[in-house]
Amino acid sequence: ISTMPVAYRNQHYAELKKQHNKENLFEDPEFPATNSSIYYKDPPEGVEVVEWKRPGEICENPHLFVEGISSHDLNQGSEGNCWMVAACSCLALKSDLWKKVIPDWKEQEWDSNYAGIFHFRFWIFGEWIDVVIDDRLPTSNGQLIYCQSKQNNEFWSALLEKAYAKLFGCYESLDGGNTRDAVVDFSGAVAEAIDLQEEKYYTDKKTQDKLFDNLLKSLTMSKLNIFFEISQPQGFELESRTDNGLVRGHAYSVTDVKRVQLSHGLRTYFKNDTIPLIRLRNPWGKIEWTGAWSDSSEEWSKIGDTERGNLGITVADDGEFWMSFTDWCKNFTDADICHLMNTSLISTEKNWNEAVNFGKWTRHSNPLLNRCGGCINNKETFLQNPQYLFDVTKESDEVLISLQQKDRRIYRKEGQGDNLDIGFRVVKVEVNRKYRLHNMETLKSMHKSTFLPARMMFMRCELPKGRYVVIPTTFDAFIEGEFMLRLYTDVDSGCRYETDGKTNYFKMLMWTLNDGFLGKSFYSNTTNHLLCYLLLNLSGLFQLWSDDLGSDKFLGQVTLSGRPDDVSHPQQLQLKNKGSKEADNMPGKIALRILTSDELTAL
Repeated sequence: ISTMPVAYRNQHYAELKKQHNKENLFEDPEFPATNSSIYYKDPPEGVEVVEWKRPGEICENPHLFVEGISSHDLNQGSEGNCWMVAACSCLALKSDLWKKVIPDWKEQEWDSNYAGIFHFRFWIFGEWIDVVIDDRLPTSNGQLIYCQSKQNNEFWSALLEKAYAKLFGCYESLDGGNTRDAVVDFSGAVAEAIDLQEEKYYTDKKTQDKLFDNLLKSLTMSKLNIFFEISQPQGFELESRTDNGLVRGHAYSVTDVKRVQLSHGLRTYFKNDTIPLIRLRNPWGKIEWTGAWSDSSEEWSKIGDTERGNLGITVADDGEFWMSFTDWCKNFTDADICHLMNTSLISTEKNWNEAVNFGKWTRHSNPLLNRCGGCINNKETFLQNPQYLFDVTKESDEVLISLQQKDRRIYRKEGQGDNLDIGFRVVKVEVNRKYRLHNMETLKSMHKSTFLPARMMFMRCELPKGRYVVIPTTFDAFIEGEFMLRLYTDVDSGCRYETDGKTNYFKMLMWTLNDGFLGKSFYSNTTNHLLCYLLLNLSGLFQLWSDDLGSDKFLGQVTLSGRPDDVSHPQQLQLKNKGSKEADNMPGKIALRILTSDELTAL
């Protein structure tokens, strides 16, 4: 994965800034101040006229940051991009991340070098992309239409959003999305989606406690961001409020998790010394949870002043609130946990070995060259998909697999842009396998993901020592696309793309014994050790011998016609004698089937 930033559309910030100044402000020709940069289909709701204004025309004394950067800075604008705003809120909590996304942040502040030009960086499909913009922002009646800070002279969020909109074509392309996608674009994280209802976190206390402990530990080490949503049930208006103040179909960000020490009275009620709490933020900057542990709930009166001070409790409708972890499991439906994987070789924390592969699902009329075979339902083409081989060298290892398709949001202007339905399957193979799998009948599946039209699919699984192949696919066959496969293990997995090697293909006929192996000895149900000899001649002679105390004993033979149109289902043939007694039957029959293929490795 590249760490050096790539200039988007070959626009280099340093060079462009040298060419401009206060008297000659930068105007971006790649993202002009026109309606095409705002929408491709529907203009902003309730906006009659859009005026593009620079921050200095909106307020006096504009700044990139006012009193630093904070998760409280942002409020969502009119576009349905709460998912991106929620991601920005958590980005603000981690200085090591926002300093990557907002490079040269001190130099970019308004000063004598101001030239109306800014730049931001996003992690897109394995590389950091540097996006240059001018600071003309869309307004209506003198107010910003989209993302904005609570301080009217702070503009980092509005400018960041503009750079993100440029990356995907226009502001309307940011309407609707997944918070985890924005977090990945801000950090390069690996996103794990959890269905809180299906996995019954609310009713299973043990599972609930384990999840909380994992979140508490990881947040303490600043190694993940968490976002939650409440699903949009049928019959309810989009983003309607529940009775307890939460908003349906809305993304919230997590800003803290704590175990709070309870007073004696609450210990008796909760039957515990502490209670797990979680702090959330509504990107609207208002409308909060009104249940237990909300800003003015009676539960806080039972907590000591010191504890309350440590938690920063404020009674204000600022969009941020606490709730018990149990209530969170009950009221929210989906969680996106974005892991910042530690791949450093020198670290005091848990580190991972990372293997990254980029690939394509490509269509070809030749089955040997086709690489978009669809899911396993497509039995004739499934193994034509790209295949990646890896090893688990420990007795058992936790393996994390992330499949990410290339973002298609940029194609929304052309009436496309929907994600492909993607997923993957992990199969166990022989420890000495070097080349691609071709035989569905010998496939030994270990784990599989679901198939969803999501940009990223994630799986966490425990695998015993051995060799494996992961097969990324689209759901339907012959659908083209690009993907990035990331695999994390405790030690080097040697993950690599599987090829067919330098195999010479030729037409051949092969006879296979049921429950046996060609050209090799195998054991039958008896104590006899049977040796099979395959004679590939025009008569298709197949002889069966036994090793009887060191002396080979002839058991019989069959002659196959070996035509390409022979049936491939199992057959039972009577063993015959050899030589002058070839017409005589020998005791027993042999069960076999005939396979014909243009490809040696398919057999």
